[in-house]
Amino acid sequence: MITIIINVLILGLFLYSKLLPYENRLDKKFKKVFNFFDSLLKPILNFLKKIHKPYQVGVGLSVDMSQILLLILLLILLNLI
Repeated sequence: MITIIINVLILGLFLYSKLLPYENRLDKKFKKVFNFFDSLLKPILNFLKKIHKPYQVGVGLSVDMSQILLLILLLILLNLI
């Protein structure tokens, strides 16, 4: 059961990262699902942003590492179970 929950969280994290720029244009049905994952992931991602600042990859260009860190943590947890 825990394996299924972690897999759903990984899928939700992927969809969340892809849909975040377009959240204002989502249909009502998909907006509810997005809001569910937003309420679940945003506190975790904000906490991880405090731990690890964005990684600079170029001049004026940086990558937010919080989503990558959360993915790594979920994959490690998935392998431990």
